[in-house]
Amino acid sequence: MKLASKYTSALQSQQFDAIIIGSGISGLAAAVLLSRAGRRVLVLEQHFKVGGYTHAFQRKGYEWDVGLHYVGDLHRPHSISKVIFDEISGGNLKWAPMGEVYDRIIFPDQSYDFVAGHENFRNKMISYFPREERAISRYLDLVREVSKSMKKYAMNKALPSAAAKLAYQMMSAGFLKYASQTTLEVLSSLTSDKKLIGVLTGQWGDYGLPPARSSFAMHAILANHYLDGANYPVGGSGRIAETIVPELEKLGGVVAVHAPVDEILLHKNRVVGVRLQNGDELNAPVVISSAGVFNTFGKLLKSATGSDTSKNLERVQRSTSYVCLYLGFKHSARELGLEKTNLWVYSGYDHDRTLADYLDNPGTAQVPLTYLSFASAKDPSWEERHPDTATMEAISVAPFEWFTKWQDTGWQKRGSEYEAFKKELTDRLLEKIYETLPQIRGKIDHVETSTPLSNRHFSGYEFGELYGLDHSPERFQQRWLRPQTRIKNLFLTGQDVVSCGITGALLSGALTVSAILRKNVIGEVLQRAGKKI
Repeated sequence: MKLASKYTSALQSQQFDAIIIGSGISGLAAAVLLSRAGRRVLVLEQHFKVGGYTHAFQRKGYEWDVGLHYVGDLHRPHSISKVIFDEISGGNLKWAPMGEVYDRIIFPDQSYDFVAGHENFRNKMISYFPREERAISRYLDLVREVSKSMKKYAMNKALPSAAAKLAYQMMSAGFLKYASQTTLEVLSSLTSDKKLIGVLTGQWGDYGLPPARSSFAMHAILANHYLDGANYPVGGSGRIAETIVPELEKLGGVVAVHAPVDEILLHKNRVVGVRLQNGDELNAPVVISSAGVFNTFGKLLKSATGSDTSKNLERVQRSTSYVCLYLGFKHSARELGLEKTNLWVYSGYDHDRTLADYLDNPGTAQVPLTYLSFASAKDPSWEERHPDTATMEAISVAPFEWFTKWQDTGWQKRGSEYEAFKKELTDRLLEKIYETLPQIRGKIDHVETSTPLSNRHFSGYEFGELYGLDHSPERFQQRWLRPQTRIKNLFLTGQDVVSCGITGALLSGALTVSAILRKNVIGEVLQRAGKKI
């Protein structure tokens, strides 16, 4: 389905109230919500496909997700994320539950199921660790407590600067109490059982930092997000953009692909528009960047860099990059015995140590993490759309530094040495997959591998980072990470504003529009849906 037109210079003559850089879920959400307020919006996407990390791609009759593998909290009709998704998709985006077991954490000696439902999860963990009942119960209490406190912390970011500053301590103190501690610090205060800590942090790949480096607040948000179960979009992740873009166009908005922005244009510290890489200039009184803070302040604001900006960027770090295998089979998921459940395959319970060993000794150390996802099992419409086939994504850590010698080469033109290195990574990951799923050996029809360079090419992140900024304790203490910037009418959105993930980016889009309109947009959306915030 063709969702957007290729950029044409004729757009220069059209009038827009706002230009949004990037068509990920934050950019699309902001575009629709701003359009509902009567603003005419232009979304510019540098890629040839709309959707950012929510888009899907096809090759040789197979289809894969590039970033969305499951989303929590969407089976509850009153959840904020479900109501916003319904609002921006016109109610046309449907979700299928993944069933009782959404994640399986696999170690060399045992597997552990993450099951839907707070009490179910609690009882399941206690069945694995009967001596740790008190620690498990206290852990789940903290997960809910921190997640609840995040609402005020996030809403503070949408307030005007003066009001946000006055209310910051009151609105953020509860959240920052745990955001300033690492996941390992908090869990170590609850239990001394290293295996239990390894299991409870078995989803660390969903936010990109192992326990000793991640903020407990990020861990708690993520864990709470899935406690009641996980969901997958009916029709695949590509349905997200396929349902949102038509809704935006009904409201007079425009999405243009092949439209890489080169510079955000300013006049006397006020936004006036953007310049594209082809030299075209488009004017608008408001610009929203969903390109990430490093791209926004480090690349696009060519005339507005300064010591304050440099100091801010020095206080945060980019998140990890990764390698992903896309596998295709001429067999159905049922024939292959593939389930909806995501598989997290680890080489040991001490995630920080196994990751450090791998990064220090990539040629000899065991792969610390392999994440396996099966869209063809999760999507109830798969058999109708792609009969007698199945696909799988396999993801693992791969630092950008491994690929720097090829960083100046072009996509699919990186040379034989690069292809040989990529094959070496592919073969190692395939062996890890066969250890877990021996029944698929010899049945793979198609395999291709993306690296941090591939991710940089398509996402625009300079070092192929997956989650924007690292979700460390330091990151959550940065007050400048908010929609409003020091440049008049330049706003930020995306996973750098509050947190990573599809729903983190979705909510940031709503917060950004709240900041622009100076009203509680999330509250208005909930009110229209007959819900309360």
